[in-house]
Amino acid sequence: MAACAPMSARYSQEQLPNAVKVPDGHQVAMQTVGVGKIAYECKAKKDMTGHEWVFVGPDAALNDRGGMQVGTYVGPPATWANLDGSKVTATQVAVAPAGAGNIPYQLVKANPATGSGAMQGVSYIQRVATSGGVAPSSPCGMESIGAKQWVPYQADYIFWKAV
Repeated sequence: MAACAPMSARYSQEQLPNAVKVPDGHQVAMQTVGVGKIAYECKAKKDMTGHEWVFVGPDAALNDRGGMQVGTYVGPPATWANLDGSKVTATQVAVAPAGAGNIPYQLVKANPATGSGAMQGVSYIQRVATSGGVAPSSPCGMESIGAKQWVPYQADYIFWKAV
């Protein structure tokens, strides 16, 4: 299945902030473009000093560089699934700013994959080249507690495996 094959172009981390660079000893296994939306919910702030939009989770298609869908990214919990049936969850390691109006870059350490396929052996996932996806700018107050809003976004998800 060509869509699951590693990309031939070498991926460079040179322009990324150090916090979200994958440690040495790993190589790119798959590059995808996530296109979808992120849910936010209006909730009381933890310190009870007001209200804020809180990240709930994503709902995105994972496409290869040619635009063909190869998987999905949904949550909670954050789950990257390949169309071959393999999937992986992960734990956040670091984030770094990605510019105004864009969700941050992110590095996550993958948990062991379930199912056999492209996600087997994935060690890290990077979210880079982000566009959109930040919390809504609409008011979030007492009258809108529990309201949910979906915000469109796009990001590259780079999957790494140990060498």
